[in-house]
Parts: sequence; structure tokens; C-alpha cells
Amino acid sequence: MKQQKIILFVLAAIGLLVLPIVLQGFGNAWVRIADMALLFVLLALGLNIVVGYAGLLDLGYVAFFAIGAYMYGLLGSPHLTDTFPAIAAMFPEGLHTPLWIVVPLAAAVAGIFGILLGAPTLRLRGDYLAIVTLGFGEIIRVFLNNLDHPVNITNGPKGISQIDPVSFFGLNLGKKVSLMGFEFASVSLYYYLFLAMVVISVVISHRLELSRVGRAWMAIREDEIAAKAMGINTRNLKLLAFGMGATFGGVSGAMFGAFQGFISPESFSLMESVMIVAMVVLGGVGHLPGVILGAVLLSALPEVLRYVAGPLQAMTDGRLDASILRQLLIALAMITIMLLRPRGLWPSPEHGKALQSTKT
Repeated sequence: MKQQKIILFVLAAIGLLVLPIVLQGFGNAWVRIADMALLFVLLALGLNIVVGYAGLLDLGYVAFFAIGAYMYGLLGSPHLTDTFPAIAAMFPEGLHTPLWIVVPLAAAVAGIFGILLGAPTLRLRGDYLAIVTLGFGEIIRVFLNNLDHPVNITNGPKGISQIDPVSFFGLNLGKKVSLMGFEFASVSLYYYLFLAMVVISVVISHRLELSRVGRAWMAIREDEIAAKAMGINTRNLKLLAFGMGATFGGVSGAMFGAFQGFISPESFSLMESVMIVAMVVLGGVGHLPGVILGAVLLSALPEVLRYVAGPLQAMTDGRLDASILRQLLIALAMITIMLLRPRGLWPSPEHGKALQSTKT
């Protein structure tokens, strides 16, 4: 059994490493879809800590994604030096902050905001918690949209452009690289960076799940009053869940800003938050393989359906808009999944059934 698992892991690793080379043959657009899927996996893993492990429904998770993206955008673009002469005087060659400074900074700032969100919501549960977190997400988006006057910090609805691509150890991921006769496009290089980050995040999430903190989160998720009666510090652990989940969102946002080269408040709408929650719920709440599967399917599905919606629009002589058709197909797919698999596509095994099967 153990050997089978090792073989399966090796085959999966080879498949993931070869995937961008195969997809490049069909066009860089397909590699880009894979890149965005990996970014959404990062986001879903972070939200899984809050929703899946601690049982705290967070509908404003996209706010941390936005904070990370704007942190990278401001520290890796000419916006601040063009707007503030004092900063331009301090950095005459421009603000080109290294990756190993921006990413920890984005994670730290997002984590602080996560704790700030968690602090006033400690006594809230269920629907009330969802409404407050939803409001927080919208506040951040509106804040970013309007912070272009009287002092222009975020450039408002115009967004921030000319963001530096990721570069480390002399390797610029914004340019294609030739290696052993293979030409790797920029999107393929980003794919490997995002894949490495996802692997690290999966390891961290798995270790958290098996740790005392993870078990305490699950106790709070199942019954907060019982957990408190058993001596678990529910306040600190809830704040830790919000902060830890937010750091994943901050890192993912920073990578999104570098990958896109442009960010604006429109990218961080409520719909994005709802989709991230749907990824966790449809995949299987609290189960890492399920969360990854849900994130990959729901992030790739809208892009793949572009190729289905076009012919359907042509069949109706253009009476139906392709984007509306695409949304309709996504909604139908989600409803079908929830009807057929109410606990998610890949739910965590039920402990009771597992114990019974081992006894028999």
C-alpha cells in the first residue's frame, strides 16, 4: 500500500512538471489558465484554514488577496516614485523591491488585517459572522477604489500598471528562457514558481491539521462551547486562524500582482470571494485533496467554458451573450455537484465509518 502511494506521488509529480510543456504546444493561454488555477489553489488552502479547520465562515477573504496584490504593486511599480517626489529622491532608480522582502511583507500585512478582522467578530457565529466578513471585503475594495484623492496612493479605479515581474538570482520570470533545447515561456516559469508555493502551502496546511493547534481548531468547529469547557483558548485560536489564513491570501495576491503586471479594484469583487468559498465547499471542507480539486475545477472551468459558450452563441444566432451562457453553465455545474455530492467532490473520510470498517 505504501509503495503504491509513493508510485502515485512520483507519477503525479512528473505529470505536474511536464504539464506546462504539453500545454505550451496548444498555446500560452492554456498555461495561463493553469497558472491562475494554482493561484486559486493557494487562496483556497488559506480559506480552508478559516472555514475548513476552524469552522469560521469568511465571505470577505478576497480582501487579503487585494492587500497582497497592492503591497506588491506599490513596492514594485513606478507609481509611488511618480506620485511622491520625496520617495523619488530616496530611490532615484525606482522602487524595485526584491521578492524576498515583498512576499513576507505582504503576508505580514495581510495577517495583521486578518487579526484585525477577527478581533471584533469573536462573539459572532454563522450568518452574522458571514455578514461582517462580507462587509470587511467590500470596505477594502471601496477603500482601494477611492484612495486616489486627496493623496493618490492606490491610483483609484485606474489601477496600478507597469508592475515588475518576479526576478530572483538573476532569473527574470517576465522573459522566456531556453534550457536543454526547450523554450520556456514566461507563463511556464511562473507555473513552476506557483507550483513550488502550492507544495509548500500544502505541507504547512497538512502539518497544521495534524498539530495540536489544528485539532483545537477542529474542536472549535464541531462545538465551540464544549471546546471552551475543555480548556481550549477559543479567542486566541480563532484569531490565529484568521491571521494564518490571511497570510496565504497575502502571498497569493502578491504573486497575482507580479503575474498580471496590472491590478485594479475590479479584480477583487465580492464574486471572487464567493467563488473561493465555493471552491472549498464544493471540493470538500477541511480535506486538502478536495480543496485543491475544487479550486482547480472552479478556476479552470470558466476559462474552458469560453470554448463551449462561443459555439452555443453561434447556434442561437447571437441571441444569447457568451458571458451569460458561461455563467449559466458554471451555475448548472455547481448545482449538479451539490445535488450529487452534498459533502463535496472529495470529502474527508467519516471517522465512524472508517473505525467500523477496520473492526470488521
